[in-house]
Amino acid sequence: MEAVPARARGYVACVALLALLCVLPLPTIRTPWWALGLLSALYAACEHAVRRRFGGTFYPVLLAGAFLLPPPAAALVPLPAALLSPAGQRPAAPRRVWRAAQPALAVWGAARVHWALGGRDAVVASDFPYALLPAGAAVLAFCLILTVLDGGIRAVALGVPLRRAWRGLLSRSLAPVAVHGLAGLMMAVLWRSPYGPVAALLVLLPMCVSWWVFAQYHRERAAHQATIRALVQAVDIKDGYTRGHSERVGQASVMIARELGMDDDRVETLRFAGILHDVGKLGVPTRLLRKDGPLTPEERRIIELHPEYGHEMVRGISFLGEARAAILHHHERLDGSGYPYGLVGSQIPECARVVAVADAFDAMTSTRSYRRARPVAAAVAELERCAGAQFDPRMVDALGRALGRYGWHPTVTSEDTGTPYESQGRAPVIGAPR
Repeated sequence: MEAVPARARGYVACVALLALLCVLPLPTIRTPWWALGLLSALYAACEHAVRRRFGGTFYPVLLAGAFLLPPPAAALVPLPAALLSPAGQRPAAPRRVWRAAQPALAVWGAARVHWALGGRDAVVASDFPYALLPAGAAVLAFCLILTVLDGGIRAVALGVPLRRAWRGLLSRSLAPVAVHGLAGLMMAVLWRSPYGPVAALLVLLPMCVSWWVFAQYHRERAAHQATIRALVQAVDIKDGYTRGHSERVGQASVMIARELGMDDDRVETLRFAGILHDVGKLGVPTRLLRKDGPLTPEERRIIELHPEYGHEMVRGISFLGEARAAILHHHERLDGSGYPYGLVGSQIPECARVVAVADAFDAMTSTRSYRRARPVAAAVAELERCAGAQFDPRMVDALGRALGRYGWHPTVTSEDTGTPYESQGRAPVIGAPR
């Protein structure tokens, strides 16, 4: 149990106790044991196949149990799958208990809501469209319970701050679980029809196809992310004195985006934008990136092509979306003196304005071979001084607020001894391409 914190073990024990309380009335109610056994076996088989092939969770059978069985019986449907599936990581016992107790509570809550709204009679009578109302309420209850429990385990086991532990969980789960709920309702209606459980199994065929398509999408996304990691590593190797800079710019971009209240998809996009903002340096001669001493005007013009090089490199990665615009325009300035196109004010894409602030902040707060890192307060003060001319004041304010909440811990980004032109007598340029 050493790998699981004590408070997490206590949390899992409390959830398990609640699940046990949910099934205690089972001896006092009329339970169709054959249906419970069949649904449990079917869920265990589907869960094993889905986890092994696609790496997800399969809810239609669970929700069909909520629509067909009394709540205490429905809570038992996930039990065989949790006990028989591999634990994955050690210790196995608390992980198996969690895998059994969490869905048990969720399906129990869904069944209670469904029965309270007359869903059982609607399923038996195939009363459409009324049957959709209790089923929809049950799916919402199912998602809410999963969200509450997942956020709690993130807070106690992973140490996620409370204000962030539940963020985005409900919005991300509602749509896919609603689709699973519709499939579960179809299973329940067919189960109660003259054709019986065999007809209900036919509903699983299109769901399996959809899971295959979903898995293909995620494999493609994983391949793109592997490509992104390789590109970032190549930049770090080529421009060694900024090693680690890209990841930190991604982190700072995420902090700004969350402070601005952007949705999770845009936050993820800005993370990619920050990580990849300097990928175009792969197209810049290494001798210029590592040159000791000042750059000539011609050399500077060559380095200033790196945003365009980066945009060309990633333009074929479709899921990056507006991150490509951030890569192209993160050196633009509000007063129009930036590059590559000299855009002014709101002409600069919002994502690029976010990455510009994150880039400059990390450049100032990172220790380099030629200077020590500035304190965070001094870096923020410099950003505020340049807000309105170089940086978007909204982005600067958002970063300041985020830093006030979470802090920032810059690290050494280089072991090299190259000295870029800022240390050779020129005035510092915030966010310079070097």
